[in-house]
Amino acid sequence: MNAKTADPTAPDQGRIVLLTTSHRVAPGLLSWPAWQALRTADRVLCADGTHPQLPYLREAGIRVDEAAPTAEELVEACAGGRTAVVVATGEGDPALTDGLARLAGSGRVRMPELELLPASYDLPGARLLDLVQVMDRIRLECPWSSQRTHKGLAKYAIEEAYELVEAIEDGDRDELREELGDVLLQVVFHARIAEEDPDAPFSVDDVAGTIVDKLVHRHPHVFGDERADTPEEVRAHWLRTKAAEKQRTSVTEGVPLGQPGLALAAKLHSRVRTAHLDVPLPSGEGIGYELLALAARAETEGTAPEAALRAAARTYRDAIRAVEG
Repeated sequence: MNAKTADPTAPDQGRIVLLTTSHRVAPGLLSWPAWQALRTADRVLCADGTHPQLPYLREAGIRVDEAAPTAEELVEACAGGRTAVVVATGEGDPALTDGLARLAGSGRVRMPELELLPASYDLPGARLLDLVQVMDRIRLECPWSSQRTHKGLAKYAIEEAYELVEAIEDGDRDELREELGDVLLQVVFHARIAEEDPDAPFSVDDVAGTIVDKLVHRHPHVFGDERADTPEEVRAHWLRTKAAEKQRTSVTEGVPLGQPGLALAAKLHSRVRTAHLDVPLPSGEGIGYELLALAARAETEGTAPEAALRAAARTYRDAIRAVEG
């Protein structure tokens, strides 16, 4: 039991506020409780004289002492009911917090009230800013990464996409998270390379802005006045909006011919069926035409033939391993 509990008549030992901030939020954008704590504190301290918050705090009229007190010194500074706010450094001042924990655990020191006050928070997606910064440095300083081109990286985008599909099929959550990161890296890497184009540069912000605009425009039932109560109505909205955007002269435009054959056949059949075109499947000799018919049948029934064949192939692989084992 500490002295504060044992002796209710003892003088107020004050309050220590450890103020934490996120480097991903612009300096000076602090929460209202943080500004209240800073303005009412008897003393504000920061061990890092180059802390990005200091110019903004001082501009707001808050005196900040550049000091790194020990736990004992900080407790003493709060005696008599005073409040000390410590603006934490990027490392979080572990020496100070560990020292305060030891004092509190000793039971020999009457401790001030201790409060951890987050002054700014990371918004969802904030770690993407870290990825952009890391990619920028790698592009500038890594001998391999600095020489990569869009064409040179193209094969990795395909490889990573297949590894992502495999992680989804395996149901491995850890692997899924890692493979999603690898796919995301390809996007950020290509966007960083694109910044250096002398004729038509664009950045990762341009990439994000383009897809945001597209998503908003193609979801008028979410961001506009239209209604869509079923997945079918959503798909109809999407197709109408996409057709108006692309102004294509053929339903085959935009279908990448480089994708796997079954997926290609299914996509073409889907475009024909959605457009209500009467285009009979071509007839011919050979397994290719048979596979084309199977792919069209699968698409009509709502089955992705490429995924179905992959699932069957995985079962076949397991059977092979069972015999080998």
